[in-house]
Amino acid sequence: MRIALGVEYDGSQFCGWQAQKEDLPTVQEALEAALSTVANKPVKVICAGRTDTGVHGVGQVVHFDTEAERSARSWILGSNANLPKTISVQWAQSVSEDFHARFSAQQRRYRYVIVNRFSRPSFTWGRVTWEHRPLDEGRMQQAATHLIGEHDFSSYRAVACQAHSPVRTVSQLNVQRKDELVIIDIEANAFLHHMVRNIAGVLMAIGTGEQAVDWSREVLEARDRTLGGVTAPPHGLYFMRVDYPPEFGIPQVPSTQLVW
Repeated sequence: MRIALGVEYDGSQFCGWQAQKEDLPTVQEALEAALSTVANKPVKVICAGRTDTGVHGVGQVVHFDTEAERSARSWILGSNANLPKTISVQWAQSVSEDFHARFSAQQRRYRYVIVNRFSRPSFTWGRVTWEHRPLDEGRMQQAATHLIGEHDFSSYRAVACQAHSPVRTVSQLNVQRKDELVIIDIEANAFLHHMVRNIAGVLMAIGTGEQAVDWSREVLEARDRTLGGVTAPPHGLYFMRVDYPPEFGIPQVPSTQLVW
């Protein structure tokens, strides 16, 4: 049978989602080890979106195939009993064989959280990005409008990105301030490697006044990553949720859950 899980994790202590050949801690490796213990057989998972080192997950979705018959409660409690405290399975359910955590996804949402104040944060260190220069969220929002819609995001993806096409459709890109926090919410059908962090880097440069508001559009139209500025740090990035066709019955995680 095919099982889908909802997973949340603090990525601060992990070298990203994907298991690696080197002996490095990853979220996938820890989750597969826990599920294999519950199933009493090796389990391999496929996720909705791979996250980089230091990036967090709130609404990650995975699926796996297994012959082990366990209740949803057993998958949740058994997995969590064998996972580090920084990873937690939130829900589990059986799904049809045509469900695929990655390829069935219609929309994905990320959130980027910036602490904007003169002194560095302490309690949230490793879970936010710190910018000591004042940010003008109005300028950032104005610049963000240039990136909404279907575009070639070559300038906003990592040089090593392996996606076949740089074209993505951004349906929402909103910037808001909550006291000393500046929060960037972005939703798209899919994302390129480092795409959100590169967008955040461009918007932050515009927010400080270092670049003009139209720079986000100029970078986009250049289709050249070398002109795209600094990649923002990973610590403030959260993979918030994934949307699937309703027939799969996948639980919808509120977009603001747990993250400011």
